[in-house]
Formats: sequence, structure tokens, C-alpha cells
Amino acid sequence: EALTGRGVLSRTMAALGAYRCVECNREAAELYRDYQRGVLRISICKSCQKPVDKYIEYDPVIILINAILCKAQAYRHILFNTKINIHGKLCIFCLLCEAYLRWLQLQDSSQNTDPDDLIRYAKEWDFYRMFGIASFEQTSFLVGIFITLWWMRPEMMKTKSDFILLLKALLLSSYGKLLLIPAVIWEHDYTPLCLAFIKVFVLISNSQAIRVTLNLNRMLPWLAIFFGLILENGVVYLFQKMGWDV
Repeated sequence: EALTGRGVLSRTMAALGAYRCVECNREAAELYRDYQRGVLRISICKSCQKPVDKYIEYDPVIILINAILCKAQAYRHILFNTKINIHGKLCIFCLLCEAYLRWLQLQDSSQNTDPDDLIRYAKEWDFYRMFGIASFEQTSFLVGIFITLWWMRPEMMKTKSDFILLLKALLLSSYGKLLLIPAVIWEHDYTPLCLAFIKVFVLISNSQAIRVTLNLNRMLPWLAIFFGLILENGVVYLFQKMGWDV
């Protein structure tokens, strides 16, 4: 029954043109051929004559390491050849991490130790406010990327599915923000430097996700990220002009 279900999923995804060769990014009809009784044969790409997806035999830890190293093959495997659907939950969790970091820094800058319930209530709302600000900044960053790509390469952003796939790729590639929590918990003199490295790593991952999803060169993804950062910083400046701590 499991093999039958796998075969149905394989045929469905193949009909949708969802599979991609991790080496050359060409569409593939199947990832493997199932000969029953547990015998599988990895399909060979007709374009580059290499295995369509070598990662289907790899341990998830190896795949994660390759993704951390920003290998395009690992990104293609995750985005095109798997059914990972955690991008929404991952986005919320990353925003919570950012909000917690900002809220903690806000509390460190406040020397008020009054245990009054009103003070605790205000601190709780500070956290919600930081979550809202982080959400606005993330949204503006993504909007800047989409506007730039749509303006530079409108032929690549023609359908709703193109936007959804790129959004999913960008959200999944922001997993590096999860490192914000350990960086704060194990606080030391080099924490600001660690936070800067985390920011750079997330931007590199975003760039690789854009490049793999749209099959672009390296320059255009970085240009899109640059304009996304400009729009994000514009939102930060607006909040600062309103007198909000961000």
C-alpha cells in the first residue's frame, strides 16, 4: 500500500512537471523507477546524464549540511523534489525569535524594576509590538524583492504559482534566523558580531533560493535583495520617526 501511494504521488507530481534535475534544473518525469519488493533505481537526467536527484538516497542530516553550505543541488531537492510544507510555521517561529531578541534588548535598556502588574502588562505588549514591527519589516523586504524581480524579469513572474513558489523558497531559506535564540541565550562579548553573521548568512541563503527557484545568475538575486533591504530600512526609519523603539 505504501509503495502504491508513493507511485500515485510520483505520477501526480510528474504530471504537474514538479520534478527537477538537481544538477541542471531541467524538468524530469520521475526521480526513480520502482521495481517493487524494495528495489528502486534512480532516474538519469536526459540532459546532463547525471542522476536526477541523488539526495533521495541521502540522510536528512547530510541534506541539511548541504543546504547550510548553500549548495544549489540541495536547494533544488528541497524546493522541487520534496513536499515540505512548513514555510508558514517556520516564518512565524522566525518572527517570534526576532521579536524576542528585540524585546529582550528593550528590557535591558529599561532599568525599571517595579513589579507592578501594570508594568508587566506593558512589557507583554512591548513583545507584541516587536512582533508586529518584525512582521512589517519582513513583509517590506519580501515586497521589495518581488517588485525588483517583476520589474527586471516580468516573464518569470507571470502566474500565481510563480509567486507562491518564490515566497516559499524565501521563507524556507530564512531558517538561519532560528540561530538568534541560542546567540542570545549564550550571550557573550561577541554577540553583536554573531548577530551580524546570522544576518549575512540569511541574506546569502535568500539569494541562493531566488537563484535556484528562477534559474538566474548571481547578480540579479543580490540586486533584488539590495532593494528589499532598502525598503525594509525605509520601514525601520518610518517607525523611528514615529518614536518607536525598533
